[in-house]
Amino acid sequence: MTDNSTRTDLFFPTTFGALELANRIVMAPVTRSRYGEDGIPHQLHATYYAQRAGAGLIVAEATNISPQGRGYAATPGIWNDEQVAGWKKVTDAVHAAGGKIVSQLWHVGRFSSTALQPGGASPVAPSVIIAEGNTYTVEGFVPVSMPRALETDEIPGIIEQYRRAAENAKRAGFDGVEVHSANSYLLDQFLRDSTNQRSDGYGGSIENRSRLTLEVTKAVIGVWGSDRVGIRLSPVTPDAGNTPPDSNVMATYGYLIGQLNSLNLAYLHFVEGATATSRSVPPGVDLDALSGQFNGPFIGNNNYDLEMAIARRAEGIIDAVAFGRLFISNPDLVERLRKGAELTIAAREAYYGGGAKGYTDWPNGND
Repeated sequence: MTDNSTRTDLFFPTTFGALELANRIVMAPVTRSRYGEDGIPHQLHATYYAQRAGAGLIVAEATNISPQGRGYAATPGIWNDEQVAGWKKVTDAVHAAGGKIVSQLWHVGRFSSTALQPGGASPVAPSVIIAEGNTYTVEGFVPVSMPRALETDEIPGIIEQYRRAAENAKRAGFDGVEVHSANSYLLDQFLRDSTNQRSDGYGGSIENRSRLTLEVTKAVIGVWGSDRVGIRLSPVTPDAGNTPPDSNVMATYGYLIGQLNSLNLAYLHFVEGATATSRSVPPGVDLDALSGQFNGPFIGNNNYDLEMAIARRAEGIIDAVAFGRLFISNPDLVERLRKGAELTIAAREAYYGGGAKGYTDWPNGND
């Protein structure tokens, strides 16, 4: 068998901020929709994440920061004590297995249904622009609902939701947090002029549209310190309602990255292309040029295989690589990649919903 550790430093320890990682292979946040309506993690989830603790860093699946932030049934939360206690089981299990794990803080914004919102309220968004597509509720798939625009005086409350979630993540024993400003969810909806038509201090100019992401990130840093906070961006992905890209991707995300540089974050995590589908980008967009503007560690993500990761690491484009779907069916993915062992590919039916089957029953090559 090949020892790929002789070809790359991806399998060797590194440090991202205050996060000391055993290797440069990251488990990307992968929504698995195996939680009850209370959003509380249980022993099944602890087992799942502990099985994958060989990753240098686990970014836990996107986790709702509040009842208002939910856009899909059966996804986890981190807004109450019961959820915190559940996540503590997960982080304890990961740490016992020698791993590191951060919480990804998530507010879906407009991509939700009144059936998922407290009191049947409308989802919130920067502007009254409905998303395309369906979302999953306890009654099955339903079209997403028309959102209402957040009032300016409501914005501090949104920031407070993130801050409280960051505090809860600390109480739950996470090693840090990742701000989810990607995949066309709330923060990304504010960033893009295709979904933000506001005329107040959070709309219009690039500076104004970037304001909420920056204020949320600063609030989270106030809880954790900058060296345990990362951020995820997806400059061109159309997920969560086929959201069009910003009209000037390079200027908008270039400005945001420049501002993030002053915060000394632990890392920047990019979706390169369209999440889980294509690495293609629109004309005039150069994601490597954008990520190259960041002055800290950079995690590349989206349809990587080992050879691509080795090549892009050798070129200095990435500092680490994040795999999502491959971690579903290969709990010992890092070791398999190091040895050049065969990888198991999960059928899509195993991705979402259910119990242990297709979740914690994948073989470990070391067994």
